[in-house]
Amino acid sequence: MKINKFTDLEVWKEAHKLTLVIYQITNNFPKSELYGLTSQLRRAAVSIESCIAEGFSRYHYKDRLRFYYDARGSISEVQSQLITAKDLKFIKEKQFDDIFNQTEKTGIILGGLIRSTENLAKS
Repeated sequence: MKINKFTDLEVWKEAHKLTLVIYQITNNFPKSELYGLTSQLRRAAVSIESCIAEGFSRYHYKDRLRFYYDARGSISEVQSQLITAKDLKFIKEKQFDDIFNQTEKTGIILGGLIRSTENLAKS
Protein backbone atom coordinates (compact mmCIF):
# COMPACT_ATOMS: atom_id res chain seq x y z
CA MET A 1 0.00 0.00 0.00
CA LYS A 2 1.35 3.40 -0.97
CA ILE A 3 1.52 5.94 1.82
CA ASN A 4 0.20 9.26 0.56
CA LYS A 5 -0.91 10.94 3.77
CA PHE A 6 -0.25 10.62 7.47
CA THR A 7 -3.51 8.72 8.02
CA ASP A 8 -2.05 5.91 5.88
CA LEU A 9 0.73 5.35 8.44
CA GLU A 10 0.16 2.32 10.67
CA VAL A 11 1.79 4.14 13.57
CA TRP A 12 -0.63 7.07 13.26
CA LYS A 13 -3.59 4.64 13.24
CA GLU A 14 -2.33 2.97 16.43
CA ALA A 15 -1.65 6.33 18.08
CA HIS A 16 -5.17 7.46 17.17
CA LYS A 17 -6.64 4.29 18.75
CA LEU A 18 -4.65 5.11 21.88
CA THR A 19 -6.03 8.66 21.97
CA LEU A 20 -9.61 7.42 21.69
CA VAL A 21 -9.10 4.93 24.53
CA ILE A 22 -7.48 7.61 26.71
CA TYR A 23 -10.46 9.91 26.17
CA GLN A 24 -12.87 7.11 27.06
CA ILE A 25 -11.14 6.08 30.28
CA THR A 26 -10.52 9.63 31.47
CA ASN A 27 -14.26 10.30 31.27
CA ASN A 28 -14.45 8.15 34.42
CA PHE A 29 -11.71 9.97 36.32
CA PRO A 30 -12.79 12.09 39.29
CA LYS A 31 -14.07 15.52 38.27
CA SER A 32 -11.40 17.03 40.53
CA GLU A 33 -8.83 15.71 38.03
CA LEU A 34 -10.36 17.51 35.03
CA TYR A 35 -7.55 20.09 34.96
CA GLY A 36 -4.96 17.67 36.31
CA LEU A 37 -4.34 14.10 35.23
CA THR A 38 -7.31 13.98 32.83
CA SER A 39 -6.08 16.99 30.89
CA GLN A 40 -2.43 15.88 31.00
CA LEU A 41 -3.17 12.38 29.71
CA ARG A 42 -5.38 13.64 26.92
CA ARG A 43 -2.89 16.25 25.77
CA ALA A 44 -0.01 13.78 25.82
CA ALA A 45 -2.00 11.19 23.84
CA VAL A 46 -3.09 13.74 21.25
CA SER A 47 0.50 14.93 21.04
CA ILE A 48 1.65 11.47 19.89
CA GLU A 49 -0.60 11.36 16.84
CA SER A 50 -0.19 15.08 16.15
CA CYS A 51 3.61 14.90 16.12
CA ILE A 52 3.49 11.91 13.79
CA ALA A 53 1.15 13.80 11.45
CA GLU A 54 3.24 16.96 11.53
CA GLY A 55 6.49 15.07 11.05
CA PHE A 56 5.09 13.21 8.06
CA SER A 57 4.23 16.52 6.43
CA ARG A 58 7.75 17.93 6.79
CA TYR A 59 9.85 17.98 3.66
CA HIS A 60 13.29 17.28 5.15
CA TYR A 61 14.01 14.00 6.92
CA LYS A 62 15.81 15.68 9.81
CA ASP A 63 12.74 17.85 10.34
CA ARG A 64 10.55 14.75 10.35
CA LEU A 65 12.76 13.08 12.91
CA ARG A 66 12.41 15.93 15.37
CA PHE A 67 8.63 15.40 15.44
CA TYR A 68 8.92 11.62 15.57
CA TYR A 69 11.28 11.95 18.55
CA ASP A 70 8.75 14.24 20.23
CA ALA A 71 6.04 11.62 19.62
CA ARG A 72 8.26 9.02 21.28
CA GLY A 73 8.67 11.30 24.29
CA SER A 74 4.90 11.74 24.51
CA ILE A 75 4.47 7.96 24.58
CA SER A 76 6.67 7.84 27.70
CA GLU A 77 4.67 10.69 29.19
CA VAL A 78 1.41 8.77 28.65
CA GLN A 79 2.96 5.65 30.17
CA SER A 80 4.07 7.54 33.28
CA GLN A 81 0.66 9.15 33.71
CA LEU A 82 -1.08 5.78 33.26
CA ILE A 83 1.01 4.36 36.09
CA THR A 84 -0.08 7.26 38.29
CA ALA A 85 -3.74 6.75 37.31
CA LYS A 86 -3.48 3.04 38.17
CA ASP A 87 -1.77 3.73 41.50
CA LEU A 88 -4.49 6.24 42.37
CA LYS A 89 -7.08 3.55 41.48
CA PHE A 90 -8.58 5.67 38.68
CA ILE A 91 -8.22 2.68 36.34
CA LYS A 92 -8.31 -1.04 36.97
CA GLU A 93 -5.29 -3.27 36.45
CA LYS A 94 -6.78 -4.86 33.30
CA GLN A 95 -7.52 -1.46 31.74
CA PHE A 96 -4.02 -0.35 32.59
CA ASP A 97 -2.49 -3.45 30.99
CA ASP A 98 -4.53 -3.06 27.80
CA ILE A 99 -3.75 0.63 27.39
CA PHE A 100 -0.10 0.24 28.35
CA ASN A 101 0.22 -2.52 25.73
CA GLN A 102 -1.24 -0.11 23.17
CA THR A 103 1.42 2.47 24.08
CA GLU A 104 4.12 -0.15 23.64
CA LYS A 105 2.73 -1.31 20.30
CA THR A 106 2.65 2.29 19.10
CA GLY A 107 6.21 2.81 20.35
CA ILE A 108 7.54 -0.26 18.53
CA ILE A 109 6.01 0.84 15.23
CA LEU A 110 7.22 4.40 15.79
CA GLY A 111 10.71 3.06 16.47
CA GLY A 112 10.70 1.42 13.05
CA LEU A 113 9.59 4.66 11.41
CA ILE A 114 12.32 6.55 13.24
CA ARG A 115 15.02 4.07 12.17
CA SER A 116 13.95 4.16 8.54
CA THR A 117 13.76 7.96 8.57
CA GLU A 118 17.21 8.15 10.22
CA ASN A 119 18.59 5.98 7.42
CA LEU A 120 17.02 8.25 4.80
CA ALA A 121 18.43 11.32 6.57
CA LYS A 122 21.95 9.85 6.27
CA SER A 123 21.61 9.40 2.51
